[in-house]
Amino acid sequence: MRNILITGSSGLIGSEAVAYFDRKGARTYGIDNNMRADFFGRDGDTTWTLRRLQATCRRFEHRHLDIRDRAAMDRVVADIQPDLIIHCAAQPSHDLAKFRPFDDFDVNAGGTLNLLEATRKHAPEAVFILMSTNKVYGDAPNEKPFVELATRYDYADPTDFQGIDESCRIDQNTHSLFGVSKLAGDVMAQEYGRYFGLKTGIFRGGCLTGPNHSGVQLHGFLNYMARVAVKGDTYTIIGYKGKQVRDQIHSEDVIRAFECFAANPRPGEVYNLGGGRDNAASLLELLDRFEQLVGRPIPRDYVETPRVGDHQVYISNLAKFKSHYPEWSIHHDLDDIVDDVLRTLLTLNPQPALAS
Repeated sequence: MRNILITGSSGLIGSEAVAYFDRKGARTYGIDNNMRADFFGRDGDTTWTLRRLQATCRRFEHRHLDIRDRAAMDRVVADIQPDLIIHCAAQPSHDLAKFRPFDDFDVNAGGTLNLLEATRKHAPEAVFILMSTNKVYGDAPNEKPFVELATRYDYADPTDFQGIDESCRIDQNTHSLFGVSKLAGDVMAQEYGRYFGLKTGIFRGGCLTGPNHSGVQLHGFLNYMARVAVKGDTYTIIGYKGKQVRDQIHSEDVIRAFECFAANPRPGEVYNLGGGRDNAASLLELLDRFEQLVGRPIPRDYVETPRVGDHQVYISNLAKFKSHYPEWSIHHDLDDIVDDVLRTLLTLNPQPALAS
């Protein structure tokens, strides 16, 4: 890959892609207008990430553009002529979408369509990767039978042990407006692959995380939890007794999956992508882990009512992607992810030494 266009290039996955492919010698072009700061305030500001990329990446060029600007997306794709497009820019919050529904839909659905059509017109041979979300399944995963254990819920049926696969239905349930807008972009990217033959790949992410996340309460919960632990603030658990389960995947493992797809694209394919069973943990278990690392309790509040459409247990079944790309595997286990996130925060905000 010579020219790579990455949207949301100052975000978690986008910045990881810039750094990863820059190390491989590709020329990377980033599109980001720091709308995360608009969505989430000062703590969501990604300026620090952009500065880091500009200081450390030799072949990176930043474009301050808004993916909702159709003419600008048309021009930038025509200008760059990318071999690979990694589309990560999004309004990413399940909760924020209800307060800003037009921004949510215009970014997640409209912005995706702008990029797909620009690709079809100006770079039809490019591989197009969409960072989608497991929220496209709405609350259908909650229809699985669960068992309650001491620190987590889990699937009651052994056939569900490896988690949710791509056959889970995407309609006739509650999504949140965010889930709907992402689903619109998800299905549109599939259609550009199947109808027009573009080399589109759609990745429905579990809990994507890593040390370069500008985590806030409304999005990026593991990084936000680490920030709470470091500052000694109170963490608010929302519903399910804190026993809701998520599978964590490190941003570098996400980019390695993208790289596999780009080398051998399957147009219009959809893949669930998360940490899988081995990287799954409940909120309670992760809070306990952070308490051990910082050496002090994390104060907790509890809100009994879960978020609308939230998953009680979500583990990404990785079987389909691994069958198509057997060279890929998870490199960062859960302990590695937690330690990486926390130690990076402590490097940026020095605190007393971690507990052993």
